[in-house]
Amino acid sequence: MSRLISLVSALALVWLAAVPATAACAGRNLFVDMDPARLAEIEAATDAVPFPTGNFWRATRGDQVITIAGTYHFDDARHAPNLAALTPYITGATTVLVEAGPEEEKALMAHIAKDPSTMVITEGLPLNQRLAPEVWDPLKTALSDRGIPPFMTAKFQPWYVLTLLSIPPCAMSAMTEKPKGLDGAVIDTALAAGVPVRGLEPFDTLFTIFDGMTPEELTEMLVATLAIEDMSEDYFTTLVDSYFSGDSRKAWELMRFVSYDMPGYTRAQIDADFARMEELVAASRNRAWIPVLTEAAAQGPVFTAFGALHLSGQDGVLNLLQKEGFTLEELPL
Repeated sequence: MSRLISLVSALALVWLAAVPATAACAGRNLFVDMDPARLAEIEAATDAVPFPTGNFWRATRGDQVITIAGTYHFDDARHAPNLAALTPYITGATTVLVEAGPEEEKALMAHIAKDPSTMVITEGLPLNQRLAPEVWDPLKTALSDRGIPPFMTAKFQPWYVLTLLSIPPCAMSAMTEKPKGLDGAVIDTALAAGVPVRGLEPFDTLFTIFDGMTPEELTEMLVATLAIEDMSEDYFTTLVDSYFSGDSRKAWELMRFVSYDMPGYTRAQIDADFARMEELVAASRNRAWIPVLTEAAAQGPVFTAFGALHLSGQDGVLNLLQKEGFTLEELPL
């Protein structure tokens, strides 16, 4: 499973990576000079799913109103005008719902402090002894390029290594700063206005996602991500630009087509891998969020912010809300 899926798209785009973009990142947008025939294929695949474009929406059902912001978890100056336009919706809400609010973040930090094994290997072999040399050698090089020495890499849990790989070396220098992204800016705006902020899901959702993967699957994901390490800056730039143009789904489909080009697997196998990944990191969570959103909306206007890739698709939040009888309209920010 997921042997060809890059974590650059599957994790960074959805929600895990959260570091400020920096001037040191100077990758190219892969869509700019892409073969027109390939670009047309990607755009057709994007358009085939419900709500494939757009970041900001309003859902209404009777007198219930949910304002929705698809977010990008990295800091970027381009968030400022969007935040300014969204502020009246945030401050006018009865409740703000985000992937992880202040209480969930505190609970997560307490959990990690209490149980270090969530982040580091405390029992069994370290990664340098678990992984074959052809996997470990490029992995230690990739993490060294991100400022993490091999002895530390060997102790990290595979899921955390994957998260680090989703951040290109050019962005790692900003890890000493506490990033906000649009999510954090929404939370700060709400709290300053006295609007309560709650999480859409339990604090330990991250761990349950990876609990659903076998060690073999995680290793395959490491191999797949390392396969495009030399282009990580280009993929990073492409994902960022795609978000700000309202095309996050297009970036997801790009990664599918990159996988199609890799040898040894059929398109059907790749599609099955992507369907499984989307179910694990997005669709299953989206379905769990719907009752949280609708119950809150019954008490007054709601503002919600979460990773933009959760918006699109059959089990995207927008389509699920539409199935619940909500009318969706894109906000003209």
